[in-house]
Amino acid sequence: MPKEQLRKDAFEYHSKPKPGKISVQPTKPCVTQRDLALAYTPGVAEPCLAIEKNPELADEFTSRANLVGVISNGTAVLGLGNIGPLASKPVMEGKGVLFKRFADIDVFDIELAENDPMAFVETVARMEPTFGGINLEDIKAPECFIIEEELKKRMNIPVLHDDQHGTAVILAAAFLNALILQNKKIEDVKIACLGAGAAGFACMRLIEQLGATRENILFLDRKGVISKDRNEDLPPHKAYYATERTERTLEEAMAGADVFVGLSQGNIVNADMLKSMADKPIVFAMANPDPEIDYDLAMSARDDLIMATGRSDHPNQVNNVLGFPFLFRGALDARATTFNEEMKVAAVHALAELARQDVPDSVLKVYGVSELRFGPKYILPKPFDPRLIEVVPVAVAKAATETGVARKPMVDASAYAQELAGRIDNSRLFMRIISDKARAHSIRLVLPEGEDETVIRAALEMKDQGIADPILIGRADRFQASCRSAQIDATGLTLIDPSVDDARFTALADAYYEDRKRNGVLPADARKALRSDTNMLAAMLVRSGDADGMLSGRTAHYPNVLRPILKVLGHNEDGVRHHVYGMYLMIMENSAYFLADCTVNVDMNAEQLAELGELAAETAISLGCEARVAMLSFSNFGSVEHAETNKVAEATRLLHERRPDLIVDGEMQADTAVNSAILKDYPFSKLKEPANILVFPTMQAGNISYKLLRELGGGTAIGPILLGLPEQAHVLQTGASVDDIVNMAAIAAARAADQ
Repeated sequence: MPKEQLRKDAFEYHSKPKPGKISVQPTKPCVTQRDLALAYTPGVAEPCLAIEKNPELADEFTSRANLVGVISNGTAVLGLGNIGPLASKPVMEGKGVLFKRFADIDVFDIELAENDPMAFVETVARMEPTFGGINLEDIKAPECFIIEEELKKRMNIPVLHDDQHGTAVILAAAFLNALILQNKKIEDVKIACLGAGAAGFACMRLIEQLGATRENILFLDRKGVISKDRNEDLPPHKAYYATERTERTLEEAMAGADVFVGLSQGNIVNADMLKSMADKPIVFAMANPDPEIDYDLAMSARDDLIMATGRSDHPNQVNNVLGFPFLFRGALDARATTFNEEMKVAAVHALAELARQDVPDSVLKVYGVSELRFGPKYILPKPFDPRLIEVVPVAVAKAATETGVARKPMVDASAYAQELAGRIDNSRLFMRIISDKARAHSIRLVLPEGEDETVIRAALEMKDQGIADPILIGRADRFQASCRSAQIDATGLTLIDPSVDDARFTALADAYYEDRKRNGVLPADARKALRSDTNMLAAMLVRSGDADGMLSGRTAHYPNVLRPILKVLGHNEDGVRHHVYGMYLMIMENSAYFLADCTVNVDMNAEQLAELGELAAETAISLGCEARVAMLSFSNFGSVEHAETNKVAEATRLLHERRPDLIVDGEMQADTAVNSAILKDYPFSKLKEPANILVFPTMQAGNISYKLLRELGGGTAIGPILLGLPEQAHVLQTGASVDDIVNMAAIAAARAADQ
């Protein structure tokens, strides 16, 4: 982007619709006189007196345990230098945005007009009653070392200078993974670190703690290698790495080095220096905005290189957002009294291990790529990887607990990870619960689109998670070609080739003929139908008991998948047809809703609506939710006399009669169903809380509603889930992702557990 355009866009972004990037939002209502009395006087006195007696209660009655102070004097703002405290405020506000977005941590940014380190310490230390943790930011060396060390001595909450330790944690994780790929041992590698400031020192200290030897580290500042024979008084952090080795210049330090770490200035390293490094070198050139050596130049100079930079437009970005939100999340939740080295090392290993795992499809979508896998161009997780919130804080809290600095020790890592997932994205928490149930009741699941790369990946994922034992249908040559093209190892997957005329195929074709012979189907027609329509074959596998369910529709139109499912599975042994309905699970910011019927029946009578309400309630219960059913219309409990409203009222009466154990009411308008304030106007209603199951009077109403909620309300739509079939058969949305397919597999398995 041209600089002038960037400047214009940045000004607009920071000034509109209101100045700045963060604001304070109340978490409690303050509308009525009662609210005011509880929020302030006289009600506020009660928690105040309780905290006076027991200071630990501050974590329960105030926001302190989730509040971090981002504090700077603006003396070393990244890429800008000593611009002062006021000019640094946009950066500190930006840090607050990242804390909230990535870890749901609240922030007060504080810019201090104070350059004296001890005066700075005195000011910050007095703020301990306000904050659960302190993030020091953009303070120049060596003052930053003094400030952090003194604050850690004086304060009983975690204090972290992110420029030092946040950078160090991310770099160290990348370093460990690069060593694995380059087949080098940490205790043997020779390292040249250019940039002897706070970040450089912290990076080298952490790498040393992980196993690197101090004798193999050359620490360089703008004068060259820091040696013991320098005729100057070295500050402690430089003196620590002062060497007796003979190298003095950058060129000499890089010759034969295995690793180069740059935290200095752009374009200071040339191609010849890079070529002089050892075989399979590792280069972390992290100067911003321009790295110490241009990425393209470096990659053209060495084809055996693994390189990382601080830029997002190159692979392997060393980005502090991978660290500080999750370090603080774990520390705050454990009520840690400090950040110790064990907590940082735990974060390093958690990040490194996460990068070695398969990358979810949701992450690929965010970054617009078809593939990310552990290798030279992927040694760190991406910042928008939703797994970070579940992995890194758990590791940090565990380390805090094990080292005795946690006032609230972590007891159950799995439960804590589940809670963390819900802090950022409720759909992940909801699906996590469903997936846990699915893993306990894994099913055999047929995937008729077995030649499709995405379906194959989804099959591997659901098998790996233990959600289902997938059975793919596809021609063997095409399946193998897809695997080769996508570099997929499909070992362990079951494939049924419809072109193979074996005993199972013959039995299925005979069974299909027996079922359809009075519908004009001849034996030859049955064989042809199963061979040409993989959805028909999949449905017969389910009907015969060779599988427990099926998912299809990623590469086909909805009706073309639904018809064979209904033809094969839509009736019982006596030929009586099942009523089948389509329901979507819609996950909004704070709640999950079940919307039915959105996809199958254009119109329904009262009997069908009652059956739909019952099936939807049973499904919600099977997925771990309380069922509260609203039968929707444009009338509230008889307020409008019309054939359509009467139909819904009759359906409600039937449902009350058949299932008095269910919480269900209607007919009612949509806002009445989901708004507790409106519901209070109808004290006779069986719904005392907002409904989470919304039964629409027609498919038209349901289809329009779920699509509007998805597009305008930002909801996550999972489905359609077919109701009314005795087996688990569901139609995927066209173009479904790996995540979509795995989510549906989990729902199918969870539902099957209760059938």
